[in-house]
Amino acid sequence: MAAVKTRHFLQLVLLSALWGASFLFIRIASPVLGPNVMAALRIGLATLTLIGIMRVANESWPWRHWRELFGLGTLTVALPFLLYAWAALHLPAGYSSLLNTMAVPFGVIAAAWMKEDTLSVRKWLGCLSGFAGVALIVQLGPVQPTPALLLAAAACVAASACYGIATTWMKRATQRMSPLSIAAGIHAAALVLLLPGAAWSLPEARFTPGALAAVAVMGIVTSGLAYWLNLRVLKHVSPVAAMSSAFMIPLFGVAWGHVFLGEALGPGMLWGGALVLVATGLVTGFNPLQWLGALRRRS
Repeated sequence: MAAVKTRHFLQLVLLSALWGASFLFIRIASPVLGPNVMAALRIGLATLTLIGIMRVANESWPWRHWRELFGLGTLTVALPFLLYAWAALHLPAGYSSLLNTMAVPFGVIAAAWMKEDTLSVRKWLGCLSGFAGVALIVQLGPVQPTPALLLAAAACVAASACYGIATTWMKRATQRMSPLSIAAGIHAAALVLLLPGAAWSLPEARFTPGALAAVAVMGIVTSGLAYWLNLRVLKHVSPVAAMSSAFMIPLFGVAWGHVFLGEALGPGMLWGGALVLVATGLVTGFNPLQWLGALRRRS
């Protein structure tokens, strides 16, 4: 991480704050609109936002890469958005953001399998620490480990796996397509995939002002603009470095959930969250003390 330029690091911090807030907005909107409708609306607004930017930038659609965009859209947008939206019906926002950190172990394993990285004892220890942290979060937090909560936690882990597995693939895609065209393409593909489910669930949705405002922020800012920014960063850094934003997402996610939704902070969440953060540090080699030392030397 110390090799990442300061501007890229600051962009990763910004992404962490935005994506940490998205768990708060999901928690607000999903119970009202329903997971299918909320995910489709979020993706639809993101697609419109990115199409508008493409028109201003005079960029063309990467039609010949449509198969790749559908694959990436499934793994990085359609499935995770739907899984997190469903999990929000049963799981506090802070829990979801902590479980999202599991994208890093999955990503490191996927990068090794795709010959973009190598596995080591340290990284395996990180993966084990991450799974132990997940167990603590689910079993010892301020909510009861009911079957619904366990399924919601599993949905978050599955969503994290989708992100982690697809990050190296996304990195390779930035060598063939522009970050803007990828962001627009994967959201458009995901929208096509989720529209049937949204149409089926539409009669049950309640379009309250609060839910619509939350979806608007998610669609335009935390999805459309944030995904574009993430791909711009990913083009210049390694997949593992790009995933390091997962370090800070739980900090923002737990903070937003506690401040705005009054979600409790139990010992299981704190100790489990610490283990998950240790896991991401082990698998990526990120050392905050080394990074701070590098900053001092530069100054």
